[in-house]
Amino acid sequence: MRNANQHDQTPRLSRVFYHRNVISVARSLLGQRLVSQVDDSRVSGIIVETEAYLGTIDKAAHTYRGCRTARNETMWGPGGNAYVYFVYGMHHCVNVVAGDPEEPVAVLLRALEPDGGTDVMFARRDAARRSIDLCSGPGKLCQALGITLAIDGEDLVGGKMLFIEALRKRSLPTAAIGCGPRVGVNYAEEWQHKPLRFWVQGNRNVSRQMGTKI
Repeated sequence: MRNANQHDQTPRLSRVFYHRNVISVARSLLGQRLVSQVDDSRVSGIIVETEAYLGTIDKAAHTYRGCRTARNETMWGPGGNAYVYFVYGMHHCVNVVAGDPEEPVAVLLRALEPDGGTDVMFARRDAARRSIDLCSGPGKLCQALGITLAIDGEDLVGGKMLFIEALRKRSLPTAAIGCGPRVGVNYAEEWQHKPLRFWVQGNRNVSRQMGTKI
């Protein structure tokens, strides 16, 4: 097990990583480590499932047709910030803003493989009985990591409460990545069928395995 000093030596993903095409960011996030330090508790998991949202042209995106509100303002900022929103009156979802300022695109983090602070995760998620139940969905992972609206806008490069550590210098091999339609966007007409969800093939923590290899 790593000690605190070893964790401090793990580099974070740089700003340049996020200032790229949102689909590239969504794929490259697989295998990286999301870290939360809410309430002085370090909790972490390896990112195993993501979804890309392509901004103003994407009928499933909060910024479709240039929609800009107080709720989604973070999406209009620079890549490398966290965009958190509350949905269905019960779940938080965390996204990674990508691209350049005024290019409102983001990557939804859908699932993690827990790898640190699981005791804290279980305490936060009373309903979970197994480790694979802790972070196998966007609402679940936010609850397990203590992510709320208070973290909206957090700088993932230099912030303290939420950041992403670079465990991989390159994306996973193409054969190791599955892709398919995004989940829960039936309202988005033809965009509901776009293969913009990506996951680590064979990982038990992925929320849904349906789809194909890239």
